[in-house]
Amino acid sequence: MINPIELLGKLYAGYAGSPAETVTELPSSGSNRRYFRLTGKRSLIGVYGTSVRENNAFIYIASHFLSKGLPVPEVYCRSADGLLYLQEDLGDGLLFNAIEKGRLSCVFDEDERLLLRKTITMLPRIQVAGAEGLDFTQCYPQPAFDDRSVLWDLNYFKYCFLKATGMDFQEDLLEDDFGRMCATLLDGTPKTFLYRDFQSRNVIIRHGEPYFIDFQGGRQGPVCYDVASFLWQARANYPEALREALLHDYILALRQYMPVDEGAFRRRLRHFVLFRTLQVLGAYGFRGYFEKKPHFIRSIPCALDNLRELLADDYPEYPYLSLVLRRLTELKQFSDERRKHMLTVKIVSFAYKKGIPNDPSGNGGGFVFDCRAINNPGKYERYNAFTGLDEPVIRFLEDEGEVSVFLKHIYPLVEASVKRYIERGFAHLMVCFGCTGGKHRSVYCARELAQYLHARYEVKISLIHREQNIAYDFEPAHISR
Repeated sequence: MINPIELLGKLYAGYAGSPAETVTELPSSGSNRRYFRLTGKRSLIGVYGTSVRENNAFIYIASHFLSKGLPVPEVYCRSADGLLYLQEDLGDGLLFNAIEKGRLSCVFDEDERLLLRKTITMLPRIQVAGAEGLDFTQCYPQPAFDDRSVLWDLNYFKYCFLKATGMDFQEDLLEDDFGRMCATLLDGTPKTFLYRDFQSRNVIIRHGEPYFIDFQGGRQGPVCYDVASFLWQARANYPEALREALLHDYILALRQYMPVDEGAFRRRLRHFVLFRTLQVLGAYGFRGYFEKKPHFIRSIPCALDNLRELLADDYPEYPYLSLVLRRLTELKQFSDERRKHMLTVKIVSFAYKKGIPNDPSGNGGGFVFDCRAINNPGKYERYNAFTGLDEPVIRFLEDEGEVSVFLKHIYPLVEASVKRYIERGFAHLMVCFGCTGGKHRSVYCARELAQYLHARYEVKISLIHREQNIAYDFEPAHISR
């Protein structure tokens, strides 16, 4: 049985001229390749890979990229059997860790944004300049992104994730849509380099600049694939505005190498985002369900969130696949888990004379809106028997028009917080409407806001009319009930 530590030690001693003082195995990635840090006369990274062809591909591509001035590790030596090699140690500064605060809070500071921008604008150099003179026959496991590549990944999703959920589906109809997706993705593929796993875990920040690793699966292929991999990485949690800014930066950088019709690029990109999301779910299924690696299980909800976001805009090209994916995102085993971490918006109507409601979540904050400037139906005896839930009061308030203007200003204010709370993973937001008696104006406004948010956001809503002793719970709009 091969002992990679012993063999890498011998390889190190032969290259450095003295034995390694320490050999430390680094955390494993999604592949079966194993990485070690060897220290002594100098610090090097030792790699043990069971596929000689895969090792050869990395070594060849790294050498070619270095000749083009691209920031990748240099390979210094390899074993006679081709199973082990030593490469430059770029350190431990993964981009994924460097942007951790942003990933966890969904608020990326200027330093984090700068690192992301440097990384995404370097991608066209790798894809276009890196492809110049590259012998794609050296790539592993095949030289180009073709129909076999697409169908491998789609079936990876089908067998390792979709079937593992136990969900029933018609395989022939699914395969028909797989064929249509294959044709769409392969339409007009240029001779550019497809990195294949271009994401923040495969970027090392060294002296403030990005360096690139783990490109051994690269091949000739379309540029959209890598953009989708990076900007829609499941656990990166990029807010939509940041993703848009980075996509804009990428397109500007790509235009230095080729003409780009932005509209056509974006239309094509959305197909790759869907494809890449399915490929990632397949990988998570295999590594998580079958290899029992917990990191991949934890990543599944994030990938499904990406999928739900994508399905908000229809994919008419793939009707049955879209149907299956919507059913997949609504499976109880996933929706129950999402509910545990879903934002709850508590909306309360109240009377000022009885005090502003307390926030039982303990978070405090939120909004308190004063409805007393709106014309009060309570001044008129004919409305005393009614509340803001009843048609006569609703007609009075809406015919006056003041309440519509009032709510028109409130909706965007509350929406902004709902969006940010969702992005940052917060659990509670409280919104209160107060009026004189807590019976007419505040009740109407509270219900209108609840219905407005329910129609637009996948959040739990708890509506309470305190003075009426009435409470409603709105189930999230897009989750199977």
